[in-house]
Amino acid sequence: MATLASHGTRTAANSCAYLLPVLEPGMSLLDVGCGPGTITLDLAQLVAPGQVVGLENVEAPLISARSRAKERGDTLTRFEVGDALHLPFEDDTFDVVHAHQVLQHLPDPVLALQEMARVCRAGGWVAVRDADYAAMAWHPASPELEEWRTLYRAVARANDAEPDAARHLRAWALAAALHEVSFTATAWNYADAETCQWWGESQAVRYGGQTFTEQAARQGATAESLDRIVAGWRAWGGAPDAWFMIPNGELLARIT
Repeated sequence: MATLASHGTRTAANSCAYLLPVLEPGMSLLDVGCGPGTITLDLAQLVAPGQVVGLENVEAPLISARSRAKERGDTLTRFEVGDALHLPFEDDTFDVVHAHQVLQHLPDPVLALQEMARVCRAGGWVAVRDADYAAMAWHPASPELEEWRTLYRAVARANDAEPDAARHLRAWALAAALHEVSFTATAWNYADAETCQWWGESQAVRYGGQTFTEQAARQGATAESLDRIVAGWRAWGGAPDAWFMIPNGELLARIT
């Protein structure tokens, strides 16, 4: 739930500004890994009356997404369950295929890009944005957060994922045979008392939760080390000079 709540703060403006200039009314759009749908529904407004589909690999976040759509009066956007590595759509179905913070979690990001390109029409766009954990930076210095980062990256790689996805986007695009591609980078930055408090608490809840603690235990983490990490996140969030930066790489490919 902490992860879902964090994802719920994401908007098209703060999470995919690099994509917005190419969007036009009437475009069809697939949002792969849509989570609670906040970005999806923003994009739907920008391409209306085009058909928009949000896709997730499990049903749980789609409950929130459908509820948000109802609150907005959006009766056209669909939310469906599907696999990013085997997209349940015919070739050439969408004008835009978008994925935000998705490739970093997949065992085969190249295949995911190929699938995104497959379901995108000629002349359309594939758009991806992913973070880079190794390049994240914060103040004040915190050995507990350094411990968290080392552990998180170990857990991710044990799950056949790549936590430093941003730096791999160009290599993955080349491997996926994407040709007309531009690469940019932007960052999220938390630097005020309210936001830092929220971010520290949300991360404390996330990394103290059952899913992460079970995965971390398989990488040798102890209850004591996890308690340190949770306390470290809360201490960082309460620091009067707290600052956190999350760098993101962006890929925008024209499909030919």
